[in-house]
Amino acid sequence: MAFSAWYALWLREHDATFHLESILLLFASGGFIAWPLSLFAGRCMAQDRAVETRFAAYLLCLIAGTVGVTALLFALDYRIFYSQWHAATGSRIWFYQALFTSLSAYYQFLVLGVRLYLPLGAVALVLASLGLARPQ
Repeated sequence: MAFSAWYALWLREHDATFHLESILLLFASGGFIAWPLSLFAGRCMAQDRAVETRFAAYLLCLIAGTVGVTALLFALDYRIFYSQWHAATGSRIWFYQALFTSLSAYYQFLVLGVRLYLPLGAVALVLASLGLARPQ
């Protein structure tokens, strides 16, 4: 996934290379953490099913897991940065600030971050799903 992000940025003529190492680390960590979780979920969904259903289950779990975990890591980093301006921990205002900061981070990642999975990340997930869904 890090290579996919690098390639997508390279295709866009390095429009976000100011924090290239951080972006690549985020996408690599997201893919690394999401793989075992997505694999487990895909195996649970694909057990004793037809090849087409196994492929769909693995593809769905890999996409949701990879995007979800990477968005979560982005939201945690986003929250850490903005927490310096938030109210005291545990207060009602703090809860609202944490909630809306996290929701904003998820939205921002979905709008700006998901496009970095294209074109290579999507191809990698389809190939991985094909490999995982083949008959045993």
